[in-house]
Amino acid sequence: MEVTPAALDVARIKKDFPILERQVYGKRLVYLDSAASSQKPLAVLEAMQRYYETTHANVHRGVYAIAEEATRLYEEARAKVARFIGAGSPEEVVFTRNATEATNLVAYSWARANLGPGDVVVATEIEHHANFVPWLQLRGEKGTELRVLRLADDGQLGLDDLAQVLAGAKLLAVTAASNVLGTLPPVRQLADAAHAAGALVLVDAAQWVPHMPTDVSSFGADFVAFTGHKMLGPTGIGALWARRELLESMPPFLTGGEMIRDVRLDGFSTNDVPWKFEAGTPPIAEAVGLAAAVDYLEALGMAAVRAHERSLTAYALGALKEHYGEDIVIYGPPDPALRAGIISFSYKDVHAHDISQVLDQAGVCVRAGHHCAKPLMRRLGVSATARASFSIYNDEADVDALVEAIAAADALFG
Repeated sequence: MEVTPAALDVARIKKDFPILERQVYGKRLVYLDSAASSQKPLAVLEAMQRYYETTHANVHRGVYAIAEEATRLYEEARAKVARFIGAGSPEEVVFTRNATEATNLVAYSWARANLGPGDVVVATEIEHHANFVPWLQLRGEKGTELRVLRLADDGQLGLDDLAQVLAGAKLLAVTAASNVLGTLPPVRQLADAAHAAGALVLVDAAQWVPHMPTDVSSFGADFVAFTGHKMLGPTGIGALWARRELLESMPPFLTGGEMIRDVRLDGFSTNDVPWKFEAGTPPIAEAVGLAAAVDYLEALGMAAVRAHERSLTAYALGALKEHYGEDIVIYGPPDPALRAGIISFSYKDVHAHDISQVLDQAGVCVRAGHHCAKPLMRRLGVSATARASFSIYNDEADVDALVEAIAAADALFG
């Protein structure tokens, strides 16, 4: 029997986010840009402040009390993140600055050690630049081949030629949730097909982990990248999950303190994983903040988070179409069950930046631009879109504010 998750109490949740008490231009703040970066609850802000006030010291080095406490908090954060994503052990989780660095770690460590001229990397047309440009750069440096899975007209990836595109590939790089369309590719199907073709799989889960129940084993992937600042945590910390045997075999990405076991005049040896990939002083306070964000999300329940955002997305899709009909173009799958809480749109011939500026005057924050996805913009035939994206602190009143504010753009530019 399927259990329906309890509904989120958004009115209570909003009170946990101090920034939502702000007004802009005399209007309440309606924050609809969580796909770019989420807001932070008091629990995260207070955990980081408490760390700095009571505990701060460098980790893994000092043997005095607060240094050992800092190390404990840092490694407890890794363990919480590992549990949150269903990792087999904390040692499979490497802390990075963000998902972009996590992806580059794979590109500079695994890929440059294992790929050469003629080897094939497959990406998709809906990737963020962070999961596309590294493979273009690798092609220029190493002579690899880059193939692309194209977007179909229904907002999903076109998979009719999947076997042909994957033939002979060594790596598939794919997003778990498009930051523009909200599209949720069938990651497990793609991973199984890639493995059958002999390729490893890197999943960009930056837009997935904050919003969906996550079990990295269910992806069937070899590498999974995500970031803290999109999941209610601070900026400056993200993570790469990878299979332990891959991390063991990969050379270090950065060198210096922490990643060293021994240094001699004639060479060096590396630390164990994951510390072999965490050179220098790590983002300790940020790890503490990320652990608090994980605690906050787990208390809500990720099934409830997904159910809330799916319902809100359905409401928004319906409200926008009801009010603006053919004047508004909404990109991505029409079924809210097949997309994340992200809605990119064009309105008449009003430029996305103009829409965003008018909405700002109403206190409504949306993103406007190419969203670090220029190949996808070209596929859609636009230079930019406006994008509203939802999180746990959004409700139908926020959507209503968005819908009403678009009318102001119509009055000004229509």
